[in-house]
Amino acid sequence: MGRVTPRAVALAFRAVALAEACSWVGLLAGMFVKYVLATSERGVQVFGPIHGGIFVAYVVVAVVAARVLRWNAVTTLLALAASVPPLATLWFDRWATRTGRLPVPEAAPTS
Repeated sequence: MGRVTPRAVALAFRAVALAEACSWVGLLAGMFVKYVLATSERGVQVFGPIHGGIFVAYVVVAVVAARVLRWNAVTTLLALAASVPPLATLWFDRWATRTGRLPVPEAAPTS
């Protein structure tokens, strides 16, 4: 197994953070339909397990990122705590990028 690069970890972290936020939106919509409209439980039945799986993936990728990117305890705890409130993983991604804790993605070649 080869060495994991910081850019690869950052890319994986960003992808899972976005997926976690999207699954939160799906679960919240399902909960709205179930509890407010009281018409169907299908949204919760579908998005509940999806969100749960992506949540676990986010925690694993965050721990790997903390090791590879050498985050301190505060940054690591912020990354893990961001998995709990809806859409907070997106906030953490932007904050970590802005503060240099998460490498900026490379630009795609133009030609």
